[in-house]
Amino acid sequence: MKITFLVIGRTTDKHIEALTEEYRQRLGHYVKFEMTVIPELKNTKNLRHDQQKTEEGLLLLRAVPQTAELILLDERGKELRSIELADMLQKKMSGGRDVVFAIGGPYGFSEAVYQRADGMLSLSKLTFSHQMIRPFFVEQLYRAMTIQKGEPYHHE
Repeated sequence: MKITFLVIGRTTDKHIEALTEEYRQRLGHYVKFEMTVIPELKNTKNLRHDQQKTEEGLLLLRAVPQTAELILLDERGKELRSIELADMLQKKMSGGRDVVFAIGGPYGFSEAVYQRADGMLSLSKLTFSHQMIRPFFVEQLYRAMTIQKGEPYHHE
């Protein structure tokens, strides 16, 4: 099984990028993991919000393999504790399907992306920037893997 993390736009803050990379490298010891950056749209000032969501949605959907399970990181998704995320990932790993987690653009996901999605997760009821979600989520994936292995990173 491979986990892919799809994000729109590159990180502009070197500290956020470094922290995300730190956990990405750690994750590599447990699971095949890839973070794919979909380039930001150009000239978005000329687009309505719904047009931007549609365009970003098309790019996002092209990046998701047809056989992969797509889980959206969305404010309307289910909130899980870290242990529950570890359990969910363990079940998905035993199923053998690749899993893609995705963050939408600044206005969220298009309707086509919601229709393709197999599930949604929310990391919090709080709103975080698209940049900050990256290290938070990759750290949670790492934490989930250490929970599965019974390693002392996570404390009850």
